[in-house]
Amino acid sequence: MARLGLGLASLGRPGYLNIGHGAELGDDKSVKALRDRTFEVLDFAYEQGIRDFDTARSYGRGEEFLGEWLRTSKPQDVTISSKWGYVYTADWGVETDPPEVKHHDVETFRRQLFQTQENLGEYLSLYQIHSATPESGVLENEAVLDAMVASGLALGVSVSGVSQAQTIDQAAALGIFESVQATWNLHERAAGEALARWGKKVIVKEAMANGRLADRDAEALSAALHQPWATVVLSGAASIEVLRSNLQALETAPEDFPELVEDSSAYWERRANLAWN
Repeated sequence: MARLGLGLASLGRPGYLNIGHGAELGDDKSVKALRDRTFEVLDFAYEQGIRDFDTARSYGRGEEFLGEWLRTSKPQDVTISSKWGYVYTADWGVETDPPEVKHHDVETFRRQLFQTQENLGEYLSLYQIHSATPESGVLENEAVLDAMVASGLALGVSVSGVSQAQTIDQAAALGIFESVQATWNLHERAAGEALARWGKKVIVKEAMANGRLADRDAEALSAALHQPWATVVLSGAASIEVLRSNLQALETAPEDFPELVEDSSAYWERRANLAWN
């Protein structure tokens, strides 16, 4: 069975594309409040045996908070991954539109790699392209790919949208990536066959469909954890209470819920129309 990890998308910024995120954070969404909350959740996660932590340049101060926690707590045997390719533009706002902007050029890679290494230092285990798609052309950009390889880091690629399977296969053909991070959940399973073909590390994101499956979180996470190709399944919890509930997935037997499967195009359209907070 796959491991449960923690993603910091909901902890590093006050606004996020997740149903119930605002309520989970409460009234105080200041930088200090989210920093303190992040440390509390990270401490609890580590105490409960979680060792995989994932963040990104566009997760507000997610990298910064994680880096501070790592240097303060000095945890052992952790796997730290981050992503480049989106620029955070919300300036700590909740309703800023757009909150992040995709930039898949080599200049952004070099700048963000420097920023990530400043935040995470030697703890950085894996550096991923954030949301590669055919439209962005990043997997055909030789300057970007060469710069990534030249970094000497373990490389990964995260994917999103209706073209996930196509992007996974395209990334596999390049032979430079050690991992893929993809959306798979009880509503959206279209990438499953491509993930099975991948044959290397698979990180599952959005297993709870951006909060749409929060009322059956243990079942949803368990379904992802029991996929034979899955390596790590990320919880997006922003509170100890929610993470404690998510951890029940480790003791939950997998079940099949075919009635929950949605058309992939309809799923991604609905996701695109979710409100931030």
